[in-house]
Amino acid sequence: MKKIGILFGQENTFPPAFVERVNSKNIDGITAEFVKIDKVVQGEPSGYDVIIDRISQDVPFYRAYLKNAAVSGTAVINNPFWWSADEKFFNNALMTKIGVAVPKTVLLPSNQHPDDTDENSFRNLSFPLDWDSIFDYIGFPAFFKPFAGGGWKNVYRLENKDEFFKAYNETGQLVMMLQEEIQFTDYFRCYCLDRKDVHIMQYDPKQPHHLRYVKNPKPVEKKLLDEMENTVIKINEALGYDFNTVELAIRDGVPYAIDFCNPAPDADIHSVGEENFEWIVEAAANMAIRRAQQHKDGKNNLTWGKFVTQFAANKSLVL
Repeated sequence: MKKIGILFGQENTFPPAFVERVNSKNIDGITAEFVKIDKVVQGEPSGYDVIIDRISQDVPFYRAYLKNAAVSGTAVINNPFWWSADEKFFNNALMTKIGVAVPKTVLLPSNQHPDDTDENSFRNLSFPLDWDSIFDYIGFPAFFKPFAGGGWKNVYRLENKDEFFKAYNETGQLVMMLQEEIQFTDYFRCYCLDRKDVHIMQYDPKQPHHLRYVKNPKPVEKKLLDEMENTVIKINEALGYDFNTVELAIRDGVPYAIDFCNPAPDADIHSVGEENFEWIVEAAANMAIRRAQQHKDGKNNLTWGKFVTQFAANKSLVL
């Protein structure tokens, strides 16, 4: 019997719907349930062939549990090793190498020294930084955000240098990045599952959270839809994410990838709406079943992106 588990926290709609959908398909030899953990022993199997991870970004214990499960052969979605390694600034840099448009972005050191460091720890860092060239490159308005953050925490929209330095002085030990604002005509949030199934949703990031998914979307040209789908797949193939959302801002007809590292993306029926919820439940169930059917005991069943399998292996990163 192949067993699929889902590991989750405060979600109340997607996890039970996912389990019910998998089991309702009555696939011979496959079952799904909520993950149950009563002990974690090094190198011991988890008892699951596939685990959908929806919570380890907030719970370090779960992250360690998932890595142990992966070492023992579980196909963990998303790959817990890669998710622990990447961050938004690196992902932006990678996009510049594979032909995906992204906003101009610079990385900045934390405003305050990290614990157990002093000025001698930063002898390789120029002081002051070349602020004028940084501001000339990015321009204003600009966004100022953590280089590895999420959930719109500690995000600032800045109009000028004075606002930047005021915000910078509030960020403490956070490593931040300053990013060009893309003045967009259209904006989309796109689910991507298994690096091939894409669902494009019109989205308005300027609205309150519960109103961001557009209820009556306007028609979109097929050319743009195809370009967005290709962009989304290219991003997820490079990073290796099997469950992700990509946000695309359209400027002068070009999709700019704004936020594309969301490996536990919103899937609550109350925010995404019934139609989008139905799509994500069905697509996630089908993906999990495929991965269970492909599972090989005692093998590495994780997904790795092309950055790791090609570029890091000194091969050309061709996507």
